[in-house]
This record gives sequence, C-alpha cells and structure tokens, in this order.
Amino acid sequence: MLLALLLREISEMCPAYCPFFGAMGVTASLVFTVVGAAYGTAKSAVGISSMGVMKPELVMKAIIPVIFAGVIGIYGLIVCVIVLGNINPDKNYTMFRSFLDLGSGLTVGLSGMAAGMAIGIVGDSGVRATAQQPRLYIAMVLILIFSEALALYGLIVAILLSGKSDSLCQPDPVVASR
Repeated sequence: MLLALLLREISEMCPAYCPFFGAMGVTASLVFTVVGAAYGTAKSAVGISSMGVMKPELVMKAIIPVIFAGVIGIYGLIVCVIVLGNINPDKNYTMFRSFLDLGSGLTVGLSGMAAGMAIGIVGDSGVRATAQQPRLYIAMVLILIFSEALALYGLIVAILLSGKSDSLCQPDPVVASR
C-alpha cells in the first residue's frame, strides 16, 4: 500500500494532500448525521418518558420519532461507504474528486443534523400532544415524514456528488506498469 502511494502521480491537479479532503467528507457525513440522530432520539425520548408517566399504554405508539431519528445515521453511513470507495491508494485522487467527496459528506451530514433537530423537537412536543389529544397522531407522523425528507434530500444530493466522474489525472502508463 505504501508503494502504491509512492507511485501515485503527484501534480498540481493531484497533490499529495487530496485524500485529506476526502477523509474529511467521510468524517463529516458520519459525525454530523449521528449528532442529528442522537439529538432527535434524546429529545424525543424526553417527550416519550414524560408522556409515558401519564399514559403508559401509548409508549410503543410514540416510539415513531426515535425510529425516524435512527434512520438519519444510516444515511450518513451510506455516504461514508461511498466516499471511502472513492479514496483508493492505487489510483490518482484529484482536487476535483476530493472536493466533491468533501461536499458530499457535508451535504448529507448537515442536512441530517438539521433533520435530526427537527425530528427531536416535533417528536418531543408531538408525543406529549398525542397523549392529550389522540387525533393529533397523524399530524405528528406527517410532520415527522417531512422532517425526515430533509435528510433524504441531502442523501440524494450527496450520492449525485459522489457519482460525478473526473479524468483530470490519468495514471501515467510508465508509472502504472512498475
């Protein structure tokens, strides 16, 4: 692996520090989505616990916000795996590719964090309101779906960014054959 790194073409378009930006994209995708998922889970759990004291029979029905929040972390993991697949020591990694991967990670990460915050706030107040007025349950679920859609938009854009191809630094046939 070290030999493959040494044989890579280092040029103005493919500097040695490019994998750093890809690694930051991996980090951003996972860290920010997990922060959003954790916040959404914790904030919703406060409302579920509070509501469960008054109406324990509704606790399982009120677990929906926690499930929605947990899915956000999976979005980050998906993009993390995709971006990691782009960082290959045997191939040249261009500035263009590294910035696309960084943007991909930031897109899913920050949209996931925002969606997690929305899910947490809606989940907390929604389950408390549902305990007092059961007809509000459908409205709460619809708001949760639209909050989750924010993270899904980020996932779609991140996948589109990761799927862009670049051919700026093709390997030199003489170097590649060594």
